[in-house]
Amino acid sequence: MTQAMKFTRRGFMAASAGLTFSMTFVPGLAGQAKAAAAPLQINAWVTIDPEGQITIFAPAAEMGQGVQTVVPLLVAEEMDAEWEDVTVRTAPVAAAFNHAMFRGQYTVASLTVRGYWIPARTAGAQVRAVLMQAAANEWGVDPAEVSTEPGVVVGPSGQRLSYGEIAALGVEPGPLPEIAPEDLKPASAFRLLGKDVTRVDMREKSTGAAQYASDIQLPDMLYATVARSPVTGQTVERFNEEEVAGRDGITHVISLGHGVAIVGESTAQVFAAREALEVDWSQDAKGLSINSDKDREEYLERLHTGEPDVVFSSTGDIKAALEGAASTVTKEFFTEYLYHAQMEPMGAVAHVTAEAAEVWTGTQWQSMALNKTATITGLDPEQVKIHQLYMGGGFGRRAHTEYIDDVVTIAKEVGRPVKLLLRREDDVASARMRPLTVQRVTMALDEGGRITGLHHAVACEPVSPYMYGPARWEADAGKDLITMRGSALPHYGVEHQEAVHFYEMRGARVAAYRGIGAGYTKFALETMVDQIAREQGRDPLDYRLDMAASDRVRNVLSRVAEMSDWSRVREDGRGLGLAFTEYGESIIGVVAEISVNQENGRITVHHLWAAAEAGFPLQPDTIRAQVEGGMTFGLSETLKEEITVVGGQIQQANFYDYEVMRMDEMPEIEVEILRHGDMPTEVGELGLPPVAPAIANAFHGMTGKTLNHLPLSPARVLAALEA
Repeated sequence: MTQAMKFTRRGFMAASAGLTFSMTFVPGLAGQAKAAAAPLQINAWVTIDPEGQITIFAPAAEMGQGVQTVVPLLVAEEMDAEWEDVTVRTAPVAAAFNHAMFRGQYTVASLTVRGYWIPARTAGAQVRAVLMQAAANEWGVDPAEVSTEPGVVVGPSGQRLSYGEIAALGVEPGPLPEIAPEDLKPASAFRLLGKDVTRVDMREKSTGAAQYASDIQLPDMLYATVARSPVTGQTVERFNEEEVAGRDGITHVISLGHGVAIVGESTAQVFAAREALEVDWSQDAKGLSINSDKDREEYLERLHTGEPDVVFSSTGDIKAALEGAASTVTKEFFTEYLYHAQMEPMGAVAHVTAEAAEVWTGTQWQSMALNKTATITGLDPEQVKIHQLYMGGGFGRRAHTEYIDDVVTIAKEVGRPVKLLLRREDDVASARMRPLTVQRVTMALDEGGRITGLHHAVACEPVSPYMYGPARWEADAGKDLITMRGSALPHYGVEHQEAVHFYEMRGARVAAYRGIGAGYTKFALETMVDQIAREQGRDPLDYRLDMAASDRVRNVLSRVAEMSDWSRVREDGRGLGLAFTEYGESIIGVVAEISVNQENGRITVHHLWAAAEAGFPLQPDTIRAQVEGGMTFGLSETLKEEITVVGGQIQQANFYDYEVMRMDEMPEIEVEILRHGDMPTEVGELGLPPVAPAIANAFHGMTGKTLNHLPLSPARVLAALEA
């Protein structure tokens, strides 16, 4: 990428008189040709019309995290645009908009801003350079003598041309100037970034104008739903086709192999027919033997007696550290399968003809959606158009495209536009879950009680091979970041560490889930750190401050302690718990204030405080909202969420038996955003991992009892209190 950006800001100013941009225009026409001129498109990212309206294309999937605002804002910052003049449109699926790390349009892993940090800003800098060159040519001056103010190019004698006036010149840009990353604006020069602007999706979402897949209406459209196999690998053997096909409004009943599609004239008729559907599934799928309770015990037995399948990470000499330790502590931790519980069930609209295919959907992986549609239809990728819409929750669930694959297959079969929508019950039944896990953690301590070594063993189903296929799995040497993220302690100065993964290839339908592995690995590590501190009679905050390997960590811990008034003893039946975690390069400290009903086992969280450091905060309010959202997600999975599997089949069906946090159960949440450096770092998943350990640590501090099994359900709390 660096080799493709050799044109520098300084070089442009010094030498642009000798450059050719293939611009054609007639001098002196500024302001005269507006009416006739077409909008100026300088590169794939930006167009400017003669009235000065700037359109910037947003390449990433907007699912509430604010990227439809912040990525175009990167472009606007470098092109020195007035934000009030900018209209944001969703970008098409095209190579020009590929994420620099994923090499496609793929919105996952809290890496959207990082991946577009250079490409989007470079696109903006290119636009500014072309506008300056055009103005210099119009005035007949040296380009080194011109500069910009917001939305305007300024000449050496005070001449001024707005960006709209330059667009009216009829400029035809040729090869774009190359821009080196080091020649983009320094953070000290930012005018837009680092300040809050109104999110571009706010008005549509507040007024009901926002479009989701379920909102799309096309002429002659049919409606569909799909009953997918309960277990991965099962296929349809027989089903009551005649009965379902004969119901009112049903036009087609189609076996998809992995499921049955019901198509009809209305969603109500299709859902009613779905209730009558009876399917016999093949009984040879590996996942049919999955049983949550039984499997958990088998996972644990492997951790005690088996050998790991891969060493995920290793530093120092963990064997020597454990053998030479003054003491060691070993504890075990358990987490259950989780469902993404996104508010919008899976759905999409497709129209397929012999010449083209169009899909309307919210997806986290636009590039894959386009490629799979082309493959299913037999069309060239250039004949496929993906209309990217908002989505009612992603969280990793919409990083898969099977619902898009299904609607394209159905639309091709029936020859009419089709809207697919799953019932909530089918959405849950075919959930792509966060894996069930068992962890065994051993920490070595020196004579002063300091942690000197960590051995962290995780048994769970790997996710990477199911998401990305065997080639990626082999290329990564069997190391699955999705399941093992957070399995180290990088910020406490622990010299000797090893994390190992025991593969449990049970055939579960697993996937990435917000926070990925850190949602459970940090629960294990941070509750254990806290327990070690308390067993030594140490304050958990002071213990962590002593362990902290940098001022960054100390600053975050000290700030969240101040926010929560950590040193004040609560005398109203409440207690405090602390956790510190990282996500990528970002760090966060969280304090939870809780109470416990010792009769029914219910934990109530009254207050959550967080100090989060995520590099350079490009949009402080949006970052704060993201951390709050992540903490809410973490709170829900900590106290309530649990999927059980028996005979390979999910036992829950809807929100009545898969409970999530309700508004009246929410605590007060206070978040403070700290700055570190000039580069933005991960935000979207940062708030989730520390919540569970903070709550468990508060419980331990109040009762002296430990909780090691998520969710912290009333039954598990009562069992701990009675132990």
